[in-house]
Amino acid sequence: MLTWLRIGGLALLMGGSIYLLATHAEWFENPRLIKAEVQSWGFWGPVAYIALYAFGPSFLVPGAVMTIAGGLAFGALWGAVWSLVGADLGALVAFGAGRLLGRSFVENMIGDRFRKLLARLARNGFYIILYLRIVPVIPYNALNLLAGASPITFSDYFWASAVGLIPGTILFALLGDALWHPTQPRFFAAIALILCCFAAGEAYRRWKKVPVEAD
Repeated sequence: MLTWLRIGGLALLMGGSIYLLATHAEWFENPRLIKAEVQSWGFWGPVAYIALYAFGPSFLVPGAVMTIAGGLAFGALWGAVWSLVGADLGALVAFGAGRLLGRSFVENMIGDRFRKLLARLARNGFYIILYLRIVPVIPYNALNLLAGASPITFSDYFWASAVGLIPGTILFALLGDALWHPTQPRFFAAIALILCCFAAGEAYRRWKKVPVEAD
């Protein structure tokens, strides 16, 4: 029964990915197009965006692209708010998928590169997830699946994700909003702040002396 659930879950993700990319690939190739689309939906615009964000990374759409699109569509403040809601939901969905699919299935799906990280998540799960949320050197959904397949507790995963996603989400939403005026100082300020955020995350990792290399 569990095997069929795993196959069904994978088939659902693949089917949804093919459908979304076949019918609305332009949304992710040009995030500006999302603004007109979500505004045409009125009240349902934020709901649709959150759903897209929650499942978009499962379709290999980078989370940063979705957050920038949120900044373009809703502005810096609400773009950050809706992106955080979507990112947290997406992290929970992929974590649950990792738990359901199991360690061996996830290892085979993501390859040898990240296998050592599974053991490190068991020992330093909270700090590793927190760092990789701030400095996304591992693909968003690969990390979520890995965490789900690892022995990390749900509590550590949830709180590390909830806290770690805040800085980058705010800054990428700010960058998305600034894309409407790419020659103004706030555009360059957003880029500078993103780089500072990554540097702070790396400083945190070195201070905690937690290894996060995938290989």
